[in-house]
Amino acid sequence: MDHILTEIIQNVMVIRLDRPEKFNSFIRPMALRFQEELTHAAEDDDIRAVMIIGVGKAFCAGQDLAEAIQIDGPGLSRIVSEHYNPIIHAIVHHPKPIVAAVNGVAAGAGANIALACDIVLASEQASFIQAFSKIGLIPDSGGTYFLPKLVGRQKALGMMMFGDKIDAHTADSLGMVYKVLPAENFESAALEYAHTLASLPTKALHWTKVAVNQGFLQDLDTQLALEDKLQTQAGQTHDYQEGVQAFLEKRKPNFKGN
Repeated sequence: MDHILTEIIQNVMVIRLDRPEKFNSFIRPMALRFQEELTHAAEDDDIRAVMIIGVGKAFCAGQDLAEAIQIDGPGLSRIVSEHYNPIIHAIVHHPKPIVAAVNGVAAGAGANIALACDIVLASEQASFIQAFSKIGLIPDSGGTYFLPKLVGRQKALGMMMFGDKIDAHTADSLGMVYKVLPAENFESAALEYAHTLASLPTKALHWTKVAVNQGFLQDLDTQLALEDKLQTQAGQTHDYQEGVQAFLEKRKPNFKGN
């Protein structure tokens, strides 16, 4: 079994991490299948948003350490380079908006996969743990990139070094999540947000994501030039024409994602 369940619900691909007995921790077949499903979602024009959620009480506990220490297993280098780095790259550069619906504990690589997503929704029962220092490792899966940008250097280093368990409301106050939702009916409530994203102009959302990501890396003049370029591209889409027409006609737009 590869422990990944997928379902298409009204233009949203729901990816469920399905190893509940191991808190949805990753093993190699699971990580590789996850990559395949992200690629499928990117290439299928009928899929306009993705939602990632865990089965059971946890979102994802990161790497299954039993696999990591196997003599004939993939080893840490391959786990990072072949499992997690491609997952993070696929999420960050994905052409569709990706929602992390964090239904429970998100630890280690599981926490950082969530933080790499475009929108993070947390159940009131969710928590985030940079658990790496507890086993003599450093944060991977983009943790050293995303977390300091979200909460600042001091908070990030503290979380990483002490391995603090950050509850959902604290994560919200620190800017790690978009919203905290009630635990009851969490999945259906999170899915409503994903459906809203799927109804919006997909290309404009993607280019917004591109611009924000690049904004961390370049100066203002370069960023302004990028905005100019991307805005010109957005202005050539069907959804721009539809959005303007709907505004003038005082009606709800019907975006097609192109």
